[in-house]
Amino acid sequence: MKKIVLTLCILLHALISFSQAKKPTIMVVPSDVWCNDNGFMMEFANPGKKVKVPDYKRALQENADLLLVISKINEMMAERGFPLKNLESSLKTLENESAEDALLSSKDGGDINEGPIDKLKKVTKADIWIQMTWTVNTVGPKKSITINLQGLDAYSDKQIAGASGTGQPSFTAEMPVLLEEAVLAHVDNFNVQLQSHFDDMFANGREIVLRIKTWSSWDSDLESEDFGDDELSALIEKWVSQNTVSGRFSTSNVTENMMLFEQVRIPLFDESGKALDARKWANGLRKNLKDTYQIESKLMMKGLGQAQLVLGSK
Repeated sequence: MKKIVLTLCILLHALISFSQAKKPTIMVVPSDVWCNDNGFMMEFANPGKKVKVPDYKRALQENADLLLVISKINEMMAERGFPLKNLESSLKTLENESAEDALLSSKDGGDINEGPIDKLKKVTKADIWIQMTWTVNTVGPKKSITINLQGLDAYSDKQIAGASGTGQPSFTAEMPVLLEEAVLAHVDNFNVQLQSHFDDMFANGREIVLRIKTWSSWDSDLESEDFGDDELSALIEKWVSQNTVSGRFSTSNVTENMMLFEQVRIPLFDESGKALDARKWANGLRKNLKDTYQIESKLMMKGLGQAQLVLGSK
């Protein structure tokens, strides 16, 4: 009887885990194009250049229609069973976390630059961002809305769904009504695309990027054979192969001081059934390097899906 109960508990846990992973968590944001056209952009200093990014906070504060549009699309997605992250709430969380205001740095002074959008992704942890662009069309007394929706994987930044169209002209001037008319004809096909991507992710793993670098002060490199029966880069590649879904990854570049792994497919859950993200997965490699080869390293993240390990010190 105890074995039967234990087996049922394990099955129940697996079913709960499956159901939790079945629907992607989404967050609706205005597109870069909409923010640029409406003057809601800001600059931040990236090494060697200034980069323009959307200023979501100011857009929400100064454009009342934006709040209405986000709320309406959130409502329509929630009705279809998608868990939601709220942009306005996420921005407030980001402001309250003082750690997000500083760059991650090593004790030896190395750092990794991270823009405000990458920081926001880390706070929200949404699987998919829905970027939206819309315009109001006026013909005589009638109005309509043309809308464009893009579903972006928050980890890889790849577009995985899209829909666009124009609603029927209406005499009403209410934004939510016009928006619903424009979106309704396309939202279900859009959701099918989102779900298809997430089903693939559940079956074949989440896609991330892994970079391996070395501190200039480190007295070894990735071509060293002092750590085993092969070069260190080959030993790292072996670990990646053993810890990805079906060994799926692409080694894009290897030198004595760096490695770049792309299209790295990591499981959605670890062996204990807990959710696994890029940071937790890459931390497994960090621990393996320390425990097996006594190599200290610094783990740094850019956004949700780009992990970087710098070997030689913390």
